Amino acid sequence: MELKGYQKNVLDDLHDYVSRLGANVGPAAAWNGYWADRDFIVGVAEGKSVPQYHDRGVGAAEVCVKVPTGGGKTFIGACALKEIFDVLRPVGPRFVVWLVPSEAILSQTIANFSNPEHPYRKRLNSDFGGKVEIFTKDSLLNGQNFSPDTVEKSVSIAIFCYDSIRSANKEGRKVYQENGNLLRFSLHYAKPELRLADTPETALVQVIRQLAPIVVVDESHNVKTGLSVEMLKVFGPSFVLSMTATPDLEKGNVISHVGAQALKAEHMVKLPVMVYNKARPEVVMQNAIDLRAVLEGAAVREARKTGKKIRPIVLFQAQPKQANAEQTYEKIRQKLVDAGIPADQIAIKTSDLDELKGVDLMSESCSVRFVITVNALKEGWDCPFAYVLASLANRSSVVDVEQVVGRILRQPFTCEHSEKLLNMSYVLTSSDDFNATVGNVVKGLQSAGFGERDCRSSD
Repeated sequence: MELKGYQKNVLDDLHDYVSRLGANVGPAAAWNGYWADRDFIVGVAEGKSVPQYHDRGVGAAEVCVKVPTGGGKTFIGACALKEIFDVLRPVGPRFVVWLVPSEAILSQTIANFSNPEHPYRKRLNSDFGGKVEIFTKDSLLNGQNFSPDTVEKSVSIAIFCYDSIRSANKEGRKVYQENGNLLRFSLHYAKPELRLADTPETALVQVIRQLAPIVVVDESHNVKTGLSVEMLKVFGPSFVLSMTATPDLEKGNVISHVGAQALKAEHMVKLPVMVYNKARPEVVMQNAIDLRAVLEGAAVREARKTGKKIRPIVLFQAQPKQANAEQTYEKIRQKLVDAGIPADQIAIKTSDLDELKGVDLMSESCSVRFVITVNALKEGWDCPFAYVLASLANRSSVVDVEQVVGRILRQPFTCEHSEKLLNMSYVLTSSDDFNATVGNVVKGLQSAGFGERDCRSSD
């Protein structure tokens, strides 16, 4: 996977900032110098200015890159590790704590980083000579291939879900408990000034603190509370890199901004989003089926020209299970079957039923063309073949698609297609208050780092 132009710019920006820290300059001074080189004034309210560096007290420099959904944040983060380590840790153990907000993203990140054929892992292997070890919380606690020898010889990346560290439940507390599997670390690394008070020397958090990790925070807009800041502090980081589409522009220490047009220019996303309002939910369903068939026809023609095979997918947003709900996921599945859709082309993905588990939607052997959800497809679910979001709320409801619209934005094969219909994404709704529904689509685009100019509507 080659870096896009805007991704290279982000890494150049990060390198510029980290290089200042490498000159034994503090985070705030590095921030001031970084922006001075770009002719910005720090802390002035008007003109070409940026906010002052905001120190949340995590004990290390903390900066953020703003990249819209579909812009390859994870790939940027993987590439950034070498930029950071080369300056801040040219020798000694190189340990990374990679934090994600959900179990879905956790599983996805572990799988991708562990797969030697995945572009993320290929990049890591290229940057670090193949000496890369991936750890989960369980493998660290069990001491599975985790030893001072391993840490000294490799770049170690430990992937955690936020809640497994900042929660107060029993599982979360395991990282603070005495652990005989990690005894060698307490003997090998003994820096009293880095130890966490009232915590056993062999606890996992003590070991990580001794390694002064680089911490990468994916979807960092989820890390705002005092409990979240404490989560970062407990790792004793030497540097914190945050990545999100929607940072706090006043207090987020954003050093690099990627705009929507940069993604569109590199064919990373399907824009604009076309929004249509229909008379009834039944019309929405039939139109979604028909639109998907039209898109598949375009995909067949595209495959003849380029060899790239696309299987357009519709995401049906069902109503939550409640009394008198007419559009629950079971009823939608039955209506699709009644409309002649083969059962193997339909899958349900909700909080209590996941028929997509273990399914590779990008595989040519996969038959799924319709996915039914409620709000389960949020951060962490990505399929570039998803083209149509069809919301089946009651006509009298304002259609809330804010949390789901970002799932249809990624462009298959990150290239412009000759069939123009394949370069856009589509939302079908049925609502008496269409303006409010469009507002929710725009909010969803803003949550993904885009804006109202990326939406076109028709009632």
